[in-house]
Amino acid sequence: MLSVFNGLRNINTLTILFRMVLAVVCGGLIGMERSMKNRPAGFRTHILIIVGATTASLLGHYIYLVMSLPTDMSRLGAQVITGLGFIGAGTIIKTGHTTVKGLTTAAGLWATGIVGLSIGAGFYEGAIAGTLAILFCESVMSKVRIRRYKTFKCIINYLKKETLDQILRYCKDRNIMIRGLQIEGERDDTGAKVYSAFVSLRPYGEVDHAEFIRKIEAFDGVINAFIQ
Repeated sequence: MLSVFNGLRNINTLTILFRMVLAVVCGGLIGMERSMKNRPAGFRTHILIIVGATTASLLGHYIYLVMSLPTDMSRLGAQVITGLGFIGAGTIIKTGHTTVKGLTTAAGLWATGIVGLSIGAGFYEGAIAGTLAILFCESVMSKVRIRRYKTFKCIINYLKKETLDQILRYCKDRNIMIRGLQIEGERDDTGAKVYSAFVSLRPYGEVDHAEFIRKIEAFDGVINAFIQ
């Protein structure tokens, strides 16, 4: 622990004011970064979250240390952490079948609340380190790009049931994950059974769709295949 903070760890008017100011500064720094990126929860939201968490932490200490009531000081903090999950959920937006936005902001709100609890408890070193870590993750780490390959759908018309097993095994060998599979069957004009497989595929590498279709159509029993 840093000795410079030792005089500010007791509960009195001066330390309460210091903790509130520190909460506003830490929450403002995190919220400012979110506001600059036009995220749902910005400057004021983060300040309110961290000030509320700081107050809850101070209240727990006040009830136990000043009023000498038999209570668990960490109980209020635990409720804050749980409640922040509901607030963070409001920033999460699903924009498509596989696209979700707002997770980083929700996680940031949750982490900011814990920083507030640390400030209220007088754990200034942890609060400052946590603030810096949150800012690092939300600003610097946002520039790191991890390449993701999009899911694509393939429709395969075939005659033999065992053909699909061979195709699925081929996809597995090519490191292509099967995300969804739907099979329909009907008879053609000659009375032969024709199957149609609607396959949702998630590759973990580069896939040439034209080459992939050529490989699928080369399997025995495949009538045709195409990317939807």
